[in-house]
Amino acid sequence: MERPETLLTEAERLLAGASSETDIEAVRIRFLGKKGELTAILRSMGSLDPEERKQLGAAANSVRDAIGALIDEKKAALSGALRNERFEAERIDVTEPGRAYRLGQNHPITQTIDEISEIFLSMGYSITEGPEVETVFHNFDALNAAPNHPSRDLTDTFYITENTLLRTQTSPVQVRTILSKKPPLKVISPGRCFRTDTPDATHSPMFHQVEGLLVDEGVTMADLKGTLDFFAKRMFGAEVKTKFRPHFFPFTEPSAEMDMSCFACGGTGCRVCKGSGWIEILGCGMVHPNVLKVGGIDTEDYTGFAFGMGVERIAMLKHGIQDIRLFYENDVRFLGQFV
Repeated sequence: MERPETLLTEAERLLAGASSETDIEAVRIRFLGKKGELTAILRSMGSLDPEERKQLGAAANSVRDAIGALIDEKKAALSGALRNERFEAERIDVTEPGRAYRLGQNHPITQTIDEISEIFLSMGYSITEGPEVETVFHNFDALNAAPNHPSRDLTDTFYITENTLLRTQTSPVQVRTILSKKPPLKVISPGRCFRTDTPDATHSPMFHQVEGLLVDEGVTMADLKGTLDFFAKRMFGAEVKTKFRPHFFPFTEPSAEMDMSCFACGGTGCRVCKGSGWIEILGCGMVHPNVLKVGGIDTEDYTGFAFGMGVERIAMLKHGIQDIRLFYENDVRFLGQFV
């Protein structure tokens, strides 16, 4: 008759020291399980007389209920303690500054296009764009390039059909401009171009250009030279000097290549300028009358100039990059330097 009370005392002691659900479950199995000590007492009552069986059963059931209540109480207490412990471990200080995430930046080609565009926007130019898949008319015919022009060769140009191709320059945007708008015109056209060049340190089958067009009354070569000299000084430094060499382009007459004094040596001669003291940076000229006539512009009243530069070349010169392929390899160690 004293055994159930002894089990209750032992269960209380074990539950007081339980620190996990595993410990609590072990107490339950020991006392209340199918083979538990209290269950064994209840099963042994068959050998007792009725009065003793009644008394022992009442005492055993009372102890079973008490142990069950103690187990539930301990589970609730332990659950609350574990929850509080977890909350404490997961607590955050909402007043603490958040973790800074590293943001990317524009590609160096995009940065160079933006810098070039900003300079010409400050001179009143607007930006216009055109399709990268062009017609032969816009890419060659309207630009006064004869059918036997070398750039029309299949080995120089990506043809899609006989009359469509990937544009070889952004000059077709100038044609679309004079076809859709009336003078005065003052635009630049940045974008991608495509030629079947074999990739090497200075060539790529895909590259970028920024071309410019100005058409108005009384425009002269002096306006062209002043504009491009201003651009070179803003892009490479106020001490830079420029000079123009005669050249040939089918869509301008007269035509020229513009050189600037070497920013690395100041014009004395070095590896960058190959000892000449000058660096070629772009082509330019007065718009050929045949090009203006495509847009129905009266060449007696209006003249204009045009220019075009390779963005990769400008970026390579500005940052001292020796290989154009670095721009396209997506190596973040290289690209991450241009912040």
